[in-house]
Amino acid sequence: MKKYISIDIGGTFIKYGLINENGHILEKNQVETQASLGGEQILEKVLKIVGIYKQKEKVEGVAISTAGMVDAKKGSIRYASELIPKYTGIQFKEPIKEKFDLPCQVENDVNCAGLAEYKAGAGKDSKIALILTIGTGIGGCVVINDEVYHGVSGSAMEVGYMKVKDSTFETLGSAKALVEKVANLKNDNVDNWDGKKVFALAKSGDEVCIKAIDEMCDILAMGIANISYVLNPDTVILGGGIMAQEEYLYERIDRKLKIYLEKPLYDEISLKFASNQNAAGMLGAFYNFQNKEENI
Repeated sequence: MKKYISIDIGGTFIKYGLINENGHILEKNQVETQASLGGEQILEKVLKIVGIYKQKEKVEGVAISTAGMVDAKKGSIRYASELIPKYTGIQFKEPIKEKFDLPCQVENDVNCAGLAEYKAGAGKDSKIALILTIGTGIGGCVVINDEVYHGVSGSAMEVGYMKVKDSTFETLGSAKALVEKVANLKNDNVDNWDGKKVFALAKSGDEVCIKAIDEMCDILAMGIANISYVLNPDTVILGGGIMAQEEYLYERIDRKLKIYLEKPLYDEISLKFASNQNAAGMLGAFYNFQNKEENI
């Protein structure tokens, strides 16, 4: 059975392992990204990982999911924030091909997470899936008939910047925004708060936390509705750590979505929550590799 190296580069950890041709993760490890040390040392870590597997396994290729805007054709980073200094311009495809003679495909991490849900998660069997990752910001991905839609320059679905209520979608609707709002209302240091604490207090009846969560759900539903009027998806999938609170959030978001979407569109949409969690990046990277290599 064919094996592939899959690598998921995040701001805190680089998760990596082997995946077989059926999309089953055979082994999984992680190493600290040490993002502040810059892009070159991330490339060095990736090359080391590939080298170790190449020595002990017969592998068919390297699949990479990474933070930042990705030039999927070149297999490089088009743009990355200063959270990872000097990451912009880093090449993965060429060095891996030159050093190990292995094909490599690279894709943005949100797109990989979306593709994983579409192929082997909450979006399985859907035709058009909208996937939103709610965290420090809000990332978006749309998968149409097995393909991630990239737009002209690879920057499609940067929905966090979408204008909502004289602000932006992620400024008002992200997990970070929720935590900051509650901390401010409580006249407390934001470092004393996180999403788990906000939800725990809301479930115990804390009115400030309940109201803040309801306002977040209102913004999320408004954003989902606006995107849905353009894309007309059959499935909307919500991911990110905060979406582990599915039981608490589903009814609240769905109720608002029913208000913001006209009935014919609302009736066609299935609201779901991501199921692949920490494995999404590695799985999505593999499915992206599989799709791209089949089309080469």
